[in-house]
Amino acid sequence: MTITGTLIGDGLRVDAEFAPPGARIRRIYRLDQAAAAGKGQPRVWTVVDFEADDADAVARALSESLSPVGGWYADFRDGADRVIVYAGAIFRYSPGDAETRAAAIAHGRSVGVPEHQLDWDD
Repeated sequence: MTITGTLIGDGLRVDAEFAPPGARIRRIYRLDQAAAAGKGQPRVWTVVDFEADDADAVARALSESLSPVGGWYADFRDGADRVIVYAGAIFRYSPGDAETRAAAIAHGRSVGVPEHQLDWDD
């Protein structure tokens, strides 16, 4: 199954590489996020829309390449599941799994993700 995701390039660690096997870039663009950016996040983001065939490989690659500073994370769907990825942490939950969703939100708060960014469309 092909997954699609969005990576904010500015959220990568310096010298990190996001290169899961078989990932394909769909588009790259810049977005003014002055109103939505959190503390330590730039006003303008570089957005990379991608697709890949292996959700677990994408999650591992993101977890290894995202910066632990600045409240960065990535999220995507794998079928009905939502996958939330932080530097060093991966949360996967199915619809109705309130416990894992709450743990992903709590982790996001603990690493500085702005509250308004923790409202994933489930």
